[in-house]
Amino acid sequence: MTRRRIRDIRNEELIDATIQAVYDKGYSLVTMAEIAEEAGASAASINYYFGSKDRLMEATMRRLLTILKTATLDRLKNAHSPQDRLLAVLDANFDDRLFTVEQCSIWMQFWANAPYFTSLSRLHRINRRRVQSHFRAELRHLVGAEHRETVRVALQCYMDGVWLEAAQAARPLDPQSARAEARRVAGLMISGSPD
Repeated sequence: MTRRRIRDIRNEELIDATIQAVYDKGYSLVTMAEIAEEAGASAASINYYFGSKDRLMEATMRRLLTILKTATLDRLKNAHSPQDRLLAVLDANFDDRLFTVEQCSIWMQFWANAPYFTSLSRLHRINRRRVQSHFRAELRHLVGAEHRETVRVALQCYMDGVWLEAAQAARPLDPQSARAEARRVAGLMISGSPD
């Protein structure tokens, strides 16, 4: 078992505090001092570890993207057909580790701020391309060429819409129900049947 460095533990604590503070106050309004207070730390420690609020947001999104990538790879291990792989990608986007009100909220704020910050914009492009690539690869086997891109866009818009609604939810989310509903939507788009 690998020992974790204090710095890594502290980074995780600051990222967790960022997710909560941004959810509570909004990215544009939250201050480094408020994030530090949420973490039980000083604003100086955030500056030491990250340098700025923007770099802290970048580190937070990198962590969430890593969770998404891990969830996707874990689910793809057991997917043996194009439809299984497509559903694995959908399921990963509603993984229990990722699909919470707080994380959906920060994800929405990330999307809103990405066009204005080079590092966030780059992360956004990487994530979008990854999802597009997964969907295109599997839809090639499931949908005729004339409808393939329409289905891909619709599935991505569906996921984004669910996340947008989730970011505004007044109660905890149910990732299992979200996965089941996403599978029904995919079934309708692919075959005209929800199964």
